[in-house]
Amino acid sequence: MRTAMLRSIRASLQKSSSSALLHRSYSSESAPARKVAVLGAAGGIGQPLALLMKLNPLVSSLSLYDIAGTPGVAADVSHINTRSEVVGYMGDENLGKALEGADVVIIPAGVPRKPGMTRDDLFNINAGIVKALCEGIAKYCPHALVNIISNPVNSTVPIASEVFKKAGTYDEKKLFGVTTLDVVRAKTFYAGKAKVPVAGVNVPVVGGHAGVTILPLFSQATPQANSLSHEEIVALTKRTQDGGTEVVEAKAGKGSATLSMAYAGAIFADACLKGLNGVPDVIECSFVQSSVTELPFFASKVRLGKNGVEEVFGLGSLSDFEKQGLEALLPELKSSIEKGIKFANQS
Repeated sequence: MRTAMLRSIRASLQKSSSSALLHRSYSSESAPARKVAVLGAAGGIGQPLALLMKLNPLVSSLSLYDIAGTPGVAADVSHINTRSEVVGYMGDENLGKALEGADVVIIPAGVPRKPGMTRDDLFNINAGIVKALCEGIAKYCPHALVNIISNPVNSTVPIASEVFKKAGTYDEKKLFGVTTLDVVRAKTFYAGKAKVPVAGVNVPVVGGHAGVTILPLFSQATPQANSLSHEEIVALTKRTQDGGTEVVEAKAGKGSATLSMAYAGAIFADACLKGLNGVPDVIECSFVQSSVTELPFFASKVRLGKNGVEEVFGLGSLSDFEKQGLEALLPELKSSIEKGIKFANQS
């Protein structure tokens, strides 16, 4: 039974937005060596994310870093009988060792949301953490793909870009804000309301990664459920936007969306690894440098490849409701981006 469960988890990790990729996935025997570093690996997102990355056959070396607690997490995860070798690193003095040679760096580090907190409330703490970690990335693995989970993503991604620019290492193709959880939620909520199997559902989510900046494009969902009313689409949109708050309130002050975020982070990291390995047509939504709107960063569908972002897709045809949502989100997203850039240049 355990073997069947492990196979099931591995199979889900190897899914992407294109089901055809399932038949082109690399086995551990043929996949090239890839090092993945998780920064914040002892935290609420970091621990389950470390577990999920240990189960990914595309990972040959798994580096787990945090300011405390990492040796225990690494020892625990290292006992799992999968391909990757696991090493834990603890403390500022070991950040370089954790990062050296990394192909993909995932950053879930920082404090989680608590009841009543907005993502802006997290800014002053998490902004400094992301800045310091990105300074390490610029020094020790400047060519790695960087997946930022730490909130507020709408501000932490611009902070990272400014850090890399100052260091002379910035490559817009290799910096990602992980918005995959918005897509995961949109798929789940849509499938439940439309009464279709969730495995076959796809819903692009654009904009940013907080509140009204999250814009699920249900008009482009597949399979298309014409039976859904405008009111149901409005409700689905709001639930997707408020998904994080739903979990924070349900946990009653004892956590945030750590497990679903770890799953989403693992899905996006898997897509990055497939792209690096040359798997074709790997498409996911992500918050990246973009010319899709007048803003310098925006989440939309991107094609992932050997150099990171190979193509940033436009928004496609929008419903009137989605056009209104787009107009409504732009000022708030603009403010969050500017806040991150200002922090990076003043601190």
